[in-house]
Amino acid sequence: MTVKKIFVSLLILLSTAATAANQADAAADLHRLFEATWQKELATDPQMANYLGDNRYNDRWTDMSKEAIAARHRHDLDTLAALQAIPRASLGAADRLNYELFEREYRQRLAVWRFKPHLYAINHQGGIQTLSEITELLRFDSVRDYENWIARLRAVGTLVDQHIALLDEAAREKRTQPRAIMQRIPLQLALQNVARPEDSPFYAPFLRFPDSIDASTRARLAAAGRDAIAKTVLPAYARFTRAFQERYLPATRDSVGIFDTPDGADFYRERIAYHTTSEKLSADEIHRIGLSEVERIRAEMLAIKDRVGFKGTLKEFFVFLRTDPQFYYKTPQELLEGYREITRRIDPNLPRVFSTLPKTPYGVRPIPATSAPNTTTAYYQGPATDGSRPGYYYVNLFRPEVRPKYEMEVLTAHESVPGHHLQIALAMEQADKPQFRRNAGYTAYVEGWGLYSESLGEELGLYRDPYSKFGALT
Repeated sequence: MTVKKIFVSLLILLSTAATAANQADAAADLHRLFEATWQKELATDPQMANYLGDNRYNDRWTDMSKEAIAARHRHDLDTLAALQAIPRASLGAADRLNYELFEREYRQRLAVWRFKPHLYAINHQGGIQTLSEITELLRFDSVRDYENWIARLRAVGTLVDQHIALLDEAAREKRTQPRAIMQRIPLQLALQNVARPEDSPFYAPFLRFPDSIDASTRARLAAAGRDAIAKTVLPAYARFTRAFQERYLPATRDSVGIFDTPDGADFYRERIAYHTTSEKLSADEIHRIGLSEVERIRAEMLAIKDRVGFKGTLKEFFVFLRTDPQFYYKTPQELLEGYREITRRIDPNLPRVFSTLPKTPYGVRPIPATSAPNTTTAYYQGPATDGSRPGYYYVNLFRPEVRPKYEMEVLTAHESVPGHHLQIALAMEQADKPQFRRNAGYTAYVEGWGLYSESLGEELGLYRDPYSKFGALT
């Protein structure tokens, strides 16, 4: 080999080594940013941490003061700047994708900031009025767990006052929710405005102590809980109720579309881009797709109506389905067992359709009474990221006489398995991915998967009669 060839070969080796070193440095910087940002978010949003099964911050609430909200926005700006300081071209293919997804997340946060989404902090499905439901996510196994909860009870007043300030700002800026949905909030608040601390939903953990806590310690903790509820929680919710009914509710809007708020048309376009992950789809295009789907579904409904021998119109068939007692359970417990029976039917059939299933289990729970009258028929709550808490399929048992049996199978396929639980639990179990990806929620994908899962019903032992198939179309 000539000296020239040796020199060229050496240059190639050095260049390759330098490229590898640069790639390693850039990747290390990127993943340090991912981890630092993730830990910062958990620390500044304890409720989000609870949803993910992280209990390190269980003695505090997420700070919803104007200053804290602004600080989180500044952190988003700083995070994006730190990301852009990392040379994307030096990353390998997998980390370029991580980079792009992380960048998309933070660009979206900055894009929505000008519409002040924090002013829409409550609605009929949840908010400060259903705060007590967080106990569904928490573990009460030790004295420390109860002491953390008592600390949170003593801090409820501050959190409530922060939300009152948000409501007042929303009313001033005309960034309110529609009156049609906010009229339901007083019924939820009534469950918080009780006469005795023992009747408060916040007292529930003190009614179920573990055996490991002795009687005298139980008495001490329960007394502290009652004291915090009496002196802080109940007065705070009384203040919130007055502010809501006297100042916020009268300021809510008659319209239902977000277009009727400041910059509403732009906000609507931003929400379309966020939920579809595409800036190419317009509202008109989505509406046209929806109309074509309605026509397709209506044709399938008519076919099922004829198949079961119903002689009336489709409208009359709907009335029959809504009013005939054969389609409804009589008691909440029967309804709950009906949902659980469906999951028992699906579970053994999953390996026939999927080669990979999540290790994390799931369960079926009733939706808490504080929100059941005003929320959806069913929803899914993801597991803890470390697997310490299962995923839960929550079902609404309020007024079983309006919860038709023929909708239960499709709801179960969508919300539990093979729907949200399978997809979300598997995502969380991807240990080779950064946490922000394992816990991401892209609406078009998550709900698209849920819809796809509905189509697998027959392979999983569902839709055994035409009425259940009709329910799958509703």
